[in-house]
Amino acid sequence: MRSASLGLAGALLMAASPGGHQDRPPARVVHVVAERFSFTPSEITIDEGSRVELRITSEDTTHGFRLIGPGDIDVEIPRRRRGEARVVIEIGQPGEYIFECSKLCGAGHGFMRGTLRVRAKAAAP
Repeated sequence: MRSASLGLAGALLMAASPGGHQDRPPARVVHVVAERFSFTPSEITIDEGSRVELRITSEDTTHGFRLIGPGDIDVEIPRRRRGEARVVIEIGQPGEYIFECSKLCGAGHGFMRGTLRVRAKAAAP
């Protein structure tokens, strides 16, 4: 298993290769499907500081998942029925972060993108 832990400006991102696991379980699991030129869902919203695990599978060929933002996450998504990639994310900074396919997958590869929105926590009264 390959894993990486990256931090920047209050953010923690961990990536694990297919079949990997982390020491503590995330509070929420989001299943993402990669298929020629799209991710489903293409928009994911999480709360600032929450721990989320993305389990990413492909419906066709090998794809990549790269999160542009606090840290460099880039994992390979195995082709259909060959497993899944797991990415554990805990971001402590609100904002919008783009994710994209990082493995050339055909003519529409450049359009294979999505958005991770991190909502700020409500201020305590």
